[in-house]
Amino acid sequence: MRIPAIGATLGLCLTIALPAISTAETVADLLPQADSAKGEKAFKKCKACHTVDQGGKKKTGPNLFGIVGAPVASVDGYKYSKALVALGGTWSVDQLDAFLTKPKALVKGTKMTFAGMKKATDRANLIAYLNQNSDAPLSFEATPATVNANAAEEDAYEYGILFDAPGVEETYYACSACHSEMIVAQQGLSRDGWLELFEWMVEDQGMDEFEEPERTIILDYLTAHYGEDRPNFPGKKN
Repeated sequence: MRIPAIGATLGLCLTIALPAISTAETVADLLPQADSAKGEKAFKKCKACHTVDQGGKKKTGPNLFGIVGAPVASVDGYKYSKALVALGGTWSVDQLDAFLTKPKALVKGTKMTFAGMKKATDRANLIAYLNQNSDAPLSFEATPATVNANAAEEDAYEYGILFDAPGVEETYYACSACHSEMIVAQQGLSRDGWLELFEWMVEDQGMDEFEEPERTIILDYLTAHYGEDRPNFPGKKN
């Protein structure tokens, strides 16, 4: 099968330099009020590589059931990078927070291609959701005088530069785990071109296939809004 011309670019997961959190809030502060339902939504960025159910299969990454508080690199049958094994310790809240913020900053040499999660509230919600998926979930006690999450952050559009239309949520969470939205938006492929790219990413890059109906929803969205004429490319005058 011919590798699409853009494959070399799209196949590279971008690591974004993340700014330091400027507020006094930490994920540990936020966890007592964290929303695990929102964390389940955030996990959509993870599910291309991980399962979280008890006894779930390993994919590109290991199953994450019981990960919160577990020893690092401890899932039987999964081959971890030497760098992650060398990290040692446990997946404490602080260590998970650092890893989710920017994996390659904490563990140079990790196989994990996820660029990172900017918002402390998103990381807290995700950790709360992961903590639920455990035989022995941890209890997070409230800390005094914590700063409430910024309302503007909570209400901000969460899909980056992607056009707001049916299918944007599925597309954003499926693609942004490894790619910036700009890489997705700039492709300008026909429907057949997107299909060919999906196939290349599965066959040559080891990505799991999209399941239906998600696959069709994403394909319809990309074709309509980032097809050959790229009608919704940022800055384009229609």
